[in-house]
Amino acid sequence: MKIFRAIAAVAFFAVIIVSQVVAQQPRTGTQTPAGSTSANVPDSKIALIDSSAFADEKTGIVRLVNAIKRVNSEFQPRKSELEGLNAQIEKATADLQKVAGVQDPKLNQQQADKIEQMKKDLQRKSEDAQTAFDKRMQDVLSPVSTEISNALDAYAKAHGITLVLDVTKFQGIVSASDSLDITRAFITEFNSKNPATASLTPQ
Repeated sequence: MKIFRAIAAVAFFAVIIVSQVVAQQPRTGTQTPAGSTSANVPDSKIALIDSSAFADEKTGIVRLVNAIKRVNSEFQPRKSELEGLNAQIEKATADLQKVAGVQDPKLNQQQADKIEQMKKDLQRKSEDAQTAFDKRMQDVLSPVSTEISNALDAYAKAHGITLVLDVTKFQGIVSASDSLDITRAFITEFNSKNPATASLTPQ
């Protein structure tokens, strides 16, 4: 039974970061006076980034990966508890199926009612755990996402990039030159400038 949704944090993280990053580069060329019928096309440089790669355990942003691991570790006891409850339900169900045809129907009903109550308890505890997990993950990732958003903005400005598009959100991109992809270069630079051991804002 899947207790926690698989890294819901990644989706949250991608929405916060890259959608905000449009480098405010000064436009070149002569400004067209108001009321003119023509305008100069500003120089622009577009780059692509894959924010889903940020959370890759082996090649992603170390601080993000560590933050996700920390939250997962905090919730491991609750996850184990829920898995244990689920195992009890499966065992009780299997035991009832073995004896249902030979024991008193009233006893069958009692056991079935008990199993149903166990399922309700598991559902409630799972929902409570998921809500707490999502909130904790958001709280922990917020300072990391702010750092990465600021770093990506600075990276874009330093490289003369006027627009960064996240390929995980812009599904309309069907073909693009590999030279436009700054994902690996940005991750490498961020990891080098932001050691995993550096402290974040306490949560």
